[in-house]
Amino acid sequence: MALVLMALGGAVGAMLRFVVDAMIRQLWSARFPVATLIINTTGSLALGLITAGATPGGVDPVWCAALGVGLCGGFTTFSTAMVETVRLLGERRGLAGLTYLLGSAVVCVIAAGLGSWLGTVWWS
Repeated sequence: MALVLMALGGAVGAMLRFVVDAMIRQLWSARFPVATLIINTTGSLALGLITAGATPGGVDPVWCAALGVGLCGGFTTFSTAMVETVRLLGERRGLAGLTYLLGSAVVCVIAAGLGSWLGTVWWS
């Protein structure tokens, strides 16, 4: 059952990423990959919330896997962020590429930490 729920979560997450990416690109037509940064940041926040609930007596581990591995895994996209970094570097926009690479890591770690803290408050 866990594998089925993870697969469904992954499918929903991937479709959600596609829709959110398209919406952000319509609102913000920048050469900087804002859409992927927003998606990865919100996904990191959500995963922090979910994993904070994965404690004894907390959220069922099957649901944590379905939402964390499936939904958040399908929604976020590390590989796209790396390809976008390579694209920026290939366009000879080294500062933008380095800023995107390091900025994404820092912002997503902060978002995951915030989600974990909020989840700890929420689940307790």
